[in-house]
Order: sequence, then C-alpha cells, then structure tokens
Amino acid sequence: MMKNSGFKLAIIYARVSSKKQVTEGSGLDSQDSRCRLYAQARGYDVVATFTDDMTGSKVHRPGMDAMLAYLKQNKAMPHVVLIDDISRLARGIDAHWKLRKSIAKAGGLLESPSIQFGDDSDSQLIENMLASTSQHFRQKNREQTISRMKQRLRNGYYVQARPVAGYKYIKGNGKEIVRHEPIASIVQETLEGFNTGRFGSAGEVRQFLQDQPEFPKPKSGIVTHERAFVLLRNYTYAGMLDGRSWNLGILKGNHDPIISYEMFLKNQDLLTNKKRVSNRVNIGQDFILRGAVACGDCGHALTACWSTSKSGKKHPYYLCHKKGCESYRKSIRRDKIEGEFVDLLKALQPTRQLFDIAGKMFKDLWDFQRLSNKERIKRLKAQITKIDTDMSKLVDRLIEIENVLVVQKIEDKLEDMEQNKLAIVQKCGNLGKPKRGYSEMFEHALKFLSNPWNIWENGSFLDRRNVLKLAFTGQIPYTRKNGFSNTKISLPFKVLGTNLGTKKEMAHWGGFEPPTP
Repeated sequence: MMKNSGFKLAIIYARVSSKKQVTEGSGLDSQDSRCRLYAQARGYDVVATFTDDMTGSKVHRPGMDAMLAYLKQNKAMPHVVLIDDISRLARGIDAHWKLRKSIAKAGGLLESPSIQFGDDSDSQLIENMLASTSQHFRQKNREQTISRMKQRLRNGYYVQARPVAGYKYIKGNGKEIVRHEPIASIVQETLEGFNTGRFGSAGEVRQFLQDQPEFPKPKSGIVTHERAFVLLRNYTYAGMLDGRSWNLGILKGNHDPIISYEMFLKNQDLLTNKKRVSNRVNIGQDFILRGAVACGDCGHALTACWSTSKSGKKHPYYLCHKKGCESYRKSIRRDKIEGEFVDLLKALQPTRQLFDIAGKMFKDLWDFQRLSNKERIKRLKAQITKIDTDMSKLVDRLIEIENVLVVQKIEDKLEDMEQNKLAIVQKCGNLGKPKRGYSEMFEHALKFLSNPWNIWENGSFLDRRNVLKLAFTGQIPYTRKNGFSNTKISLPFKVLGTNLGTKKEMAHWGGFEPPTP
C-alpha cells in the first residue's frame, strides 16, 4: 500500500445496500473492523465513522454527504478516507469517479485494505476494471432479482416490498399476503361503498378513510386524494396482480380478494365517467345518520354541522341545505333525530313465528344454491371457452392487418376480453365449494334480523353503518313536524312481517285465498 506521510488522521466509510442488512447482518461491523486493523497497521488515528444503508448507484447519500462536509470543515487537517472494498464506495463507474473527485476536492485521500489507489495509468486501469466489475455485479443482481419477481408474479404471488393497506405478509411459499384486520374491513367498506353509490366520488372516499382511526396514514396524518385514487384502482383488492410494468398484463393472484373482480371493473368505469371530484363534508362518527336520512319536504339528503353558541359551546345539528325547500337551513337537533331513529329501529322487529320459519327457509335456500351453482359453473366455463375462441380469431386477424389504428382497436378489444375472462374465472372459483358453512354464514344475518336495534346499540361504528344499509331501502325521509314517515324497509323485514306501525300481513303458503279442496 502507498505510504502517505502527513496523513495521520483517518475516517471510515462503510455501506450496505439496505436497512435489512443493517439489522440482520454484520456488514457494517465487519467493514469497520477491517478498516480499523488497516489503520492501526499504518499508524492512523480513526476519528470518525460514516455509514449508509442504500444502493451504491447513487452519488448523494446521507452518510456520504455528511463525510464530505466533515472533510471540507477540516480541510486544514487532511484525513485518510478508508473503505473496505471499492464496491463500498460505489456500484457504478460514473458514481465511482464523481465520488473520487469529491473526496479529493474536500481534502481527503482514499485508501483501502483491498486495493491501492494511484494516479499512474496502471493503477487507474485496475481501478476502472474493479469499478466496472462492481457495476456489472449490481446490474446482474438487479436482473436476477427482477427475474425471480416476475416468476413469482406469474405463479400468482404478490411481490412488492410492502403489502397494500388491508393485507399483510405471512410466511408460506416464500411470502404470501392475507387479510389484515381491521384495515381489510375498512378497505372493503370503502370499495363496496363506492360501487353502490354510498360514496359519490374519490373525494368522499378520501374523507371516509381520513375519518377511520385504524386506517394507516403518513406522518402528516392526511389521506390524500391520490391515495384514494390508488386504492380504488388497485387490482390486488380484486384478487389480481398488476404485471403491466413488466409486460405481463393482469394476472390472477393466489390471495383472497377483498371485492370481486366484477365489482372492481365497475368501479373503474365509475372513476372514468366522473367529470369532477367533489369532497363531501365529514361523514364520520359525529353524525352517523348523515347521507342516510333525506329531507321529507324536498327529498334532498340532510347535511350536518356543529354550531357555536354565543357562550362558545358547540351544538350538533342536522339540516336541509337545498335552496327553495321550505326547510332550507332550518336545523334539527342531533339528539332529537337520532333518538327518534332509535325508536324506529326498536319497532323494526319481526314476529317470532315468522322468524323461525325464515331460519328454515334460509337453510333450504342454502342447499338449493349449492346444487344450482354446479349448473352455473358449467355455463360460465362455456363462456370462457367462447371468449378464448373469439380471442384466438382476433389474434389471427391481427397478424394480417397493417393499419395502425385498426391494430390498436383490436388490441384494446383483446384487453377488454381478457379482463372479462378474468372476472368470469374468479366468479367460477367463488361458486365452488363454500369456504364457510351455513351456521357461520347466516348466524350474524339471523342475529341482525331478529333485533337490529341491539346491534345498533352495542355494535361498532361500522356495524351501525351496516344497519343503515341493510334495514332500509334508500334514504329515510324525515320532517321537523312529523319525524320519520314513508319509511321503506328492506325486503327481508317485509317478508318477516315487520310493520313499523302500518298494518301488514305476510302471505300464507297458499296465498290469502282459501285453498281449493
């Protein structure tokens, strides 16, 4: 090694490629140890150590920048810069020489136990060859990593470093993703709510996610519109994998979907057809009925707000914000309307006899559905065969056509057909043997039908929102004078003889007319 009189002070620079190598390996410690042994043998006094845990292809790194700043501040006292190996400095020729020049300009002299740096042509030739080899290894590692990721993607496995919100990694065949509660349920309610119109825009989706304390947020604590769009457009939630960046198209994943692929495609159409993104005011836990109750005078959905009195105390109100309505901006106390809604729910209770009959009907329908699914699967498979045949014909036609516009249209048609095929394939899988039994599937449903008020009273915020969706058809009309009126209950409660104060009777098995002898 070169002898450098005048350079008695030394600093060490060590680097690994990732944070994982810092916590699970000894790369930084081993580099530090070798450099210190070398410094001891040369009589250098090591005064500082700088480290990085990122790729060597980049010139600007926190540890490297801090080291260069240190050299500049102490330029009057030159330092030797020790690296364990040339690859620790950089993993690319351009980055290597830029850093070499920056270190020299800052007053440092580069040395290593494994290579002699010099200004003569032979030393520079060797240095160039080693830097080029280091770059080659980095590129080769990247190629091999991408190749392995592509293969796992083809096999149906999620390959990103971090799972999307609502999933988590478990150890299995390599790594697999599974539902991560309660985030998965929040994501499911979001996607289904956008599909059914509960959320009219991505802006309302953003607000809903913002109001969920369990939903993961960045350091700023703000869910952005971009985050809402990304969630709505993510194929992972539909049980698919997006391999388009590697020209692999959309692939079927091995993980359980949060929503069906059919619902996902409908959401994409809704996003495409939206002309603007409006942002609804808070629909969170302060006003549970917001969006579910309509003004009985004009039919417009009631909004809600907090009003501040002269004493500075805040009061919650619901009100109609439709101009021209006779109830425009006439507030209704929150405790009044929500108290009346509780009374409405208490009355929403079926008769015991009809409820017992319904339980038996559910079981019969369950058994019948399992049998009919086999026939449905047969028809769906026939559709898949037809799509494959039609796609094959289009591909044959594509080979013969030279017009660029026609080729583009055919390729778009093929992509649409492939998307439709994936949706049908997923539907076939869902129609197979059910993953849960009758008791597990219907226990909560029967519990809800027997007494929805009990779930409202004791359930979570999400349970209450589900009661609103399942117990009533559309928005519930409310007027300041008459309260809830013309309430339309959902079909299950109609069938079970629930009356809400109106006289109704469930049809007997033979109808209302007496049976013919």
